[in-house]
Amino acid sequence: MSTETLLSRRGLFMKIGILFNALVAAALGVPIVGFLLSSVTRGRADGYLSWVPLGPVSQFPEGETRMATFRNPYVTPTDGKTVDTACWVRRVQGDRFQVFAVNCAHLGCPVRWFQQSKLFMCPCHGGAYYQDGSRASGPPERGLFEYPYKVQNGLVTIQAGELPTPGSPTASLFGKKPPCAA
Repeated sequence: MSTETLLSRRGLFMKIGILFNALVAAALGVPIVGFLLSSVTRGRADGYLSWVPLGPVSQFPEGETRMATFRNPYVTPTDGKTVDTACWVRRVQGDRFQVFAVNCAHLGCPVRWFQQSKLFMCPCHGGAYYQDGSRASGPPERGLFEYPYKVQNGLVTIQAGELPTPGSPTASLFGKKPPCAA
């Protein structure tokens, strides 16, 4: 055999190293490309901004606050029970509502409604909110986050794809309260 066709030990290890690096690059690259293209390939862009029904208007008595649950429109098959989300619905008067996220504005602990005192209370750090969602006391720096709502055909619906958090356009720390919060 000629020396030109023989593969040296160094050359063999170089080719094995290149092959191994290519396999690792492919293994890392496929999920990254899948993630980058997921918003296009899944076709759920409208699910994020869709309106989700909470129930008929008659389910929420005037002047009372009730807990309601809804299924988050932006789900994946692995989400399981976490897609069932709770919220507090306050019927102010007629078709005027306030729909609050169940999470405290401080650290996100679930708040509870106490009918006797007309307060939302956070069990984690003692945050308290008035019935209109504004801050009463404790560490939270703002009131409860509110979902945009509308009443159509006797059904209360909310825009639930985007969670109301300080960074979202629907939550304003220094903005005006909605007219039903008076």
